[in-house]
Amino acid sequence: MAFCGKCGAQLADGAKFCPACGAAVEQPAQPQQASGNAFQNMMNTPDSTGEYDQADINANKAMAVLSYIGILFLVPLFAAKNSKFARFHVNQGLVLCIAEVIYGIAYSILSSIILAISWKLYFLVQIIGIVSLAFLALAIIGIVNAANGKAKELPLIGNIKILK
Repeated sequence: MAFCGKCGAQLADGAKFCPACGAAVEQPAQPQQASGNAFQNMMNTPDSTGEYDQADINANKAMAVLSYIGILFLVPLFAAKNSKFARFHVNQGLVLCIAEVIYGIAYSILSSIILAISWKLYFLVQIIGIVSLAFLALAIIGIVNAANGKAKELPLIGNIKILK
């Protein structure tokens, strides 16, 4: 049971105004969920599936799936070049592949420097190598979206457009 902050009268549950003095009742602040919000916001990427023809989606799901398997993005790039749906996923796969190559080069350089300092720092190389699991996760997300016929951007890198 709540009480009015101005006059102290008892308030009914959900009351917006005090029945005795008419003062506005302050609603208690809703507790915020700290855990999971950042992850949910990251996963909430734009879905443009409505912009694509359903026949195009159904005909090119397999090509769209291939887009996320490394260099195999080249197969749908040339085999399904007239498909707007496949082209969307080819762009996503191309960006993912470029990001993987950049990470691989940076990882090689960084691990060489760390190991040149001391082989005892090898555990740092292993920790930095765990980042490669993020690329696997992004590829799986893309494959699932393509297999389900969705044109949904990948988290973090999905808004980058290389192909039009």
